[in-house]
Amino acid sequence: MVRVRGGGTGRVSIAALVCYKPGHRSRLIYRLHLWRGRKGESKSFTWMDYRDLIVTAHLELGAPIVLIWDNLSLHLVPGMRAFAAENASWLTVFQLPAYAPNLNPAEGIWSLLKRGVLANLAVADFRQLVRVVKRGLKKIQYRPHLVNGGLAETGLTLMHSVTMPPDITN
Repeated sequence: MVRVRGGGTGRVSIAALVCYKPGHRSRLIYRLHLWRGRKGESKSFTWMDYRDLIVTAHLELGAPIVLIWDNLSLHLVPGMRAFAAENASWLTVFQLPAYAPNLNPAEGIWSLLKRGVLANLAVADFRQLVRVVKRGLKKIQYRPHLVNGGLAETGLTLMHSVTMPPDITN
């Protein structure tokens, strides 16, 4: 048994886009949301945070985005749907079927993080947890073969042109 006296309270949430383009290096673009337990502080991401992540990815990648999303409730709110509709010239959104984590490449990234730097971790305080999470994500981010592994685990492959049926949930 290892006893650790933690200083304070907190939670780290991560939102990420795993980006693939044939002939280019795979990318991991992410944001952290830190909750410190303060009054009035949001405990998790808002739909606007996800919107901002998508806009950042679009600017960083300099290309249209085909976004394949799981069914997190914030991905389905009216504000997010309106954002997608307003930006249809560069953003195409497909929803994964319900309960299909095996089709989501980001799940492989979370697995790497949990089995890696977060495995058997006991932190002294919230700041240390944030540092460890950031370090782990950076290690994955700068190793494209690890990002590629997330896609390989799904059994999906990249095509040079995206042609998907109108409803991939069937």
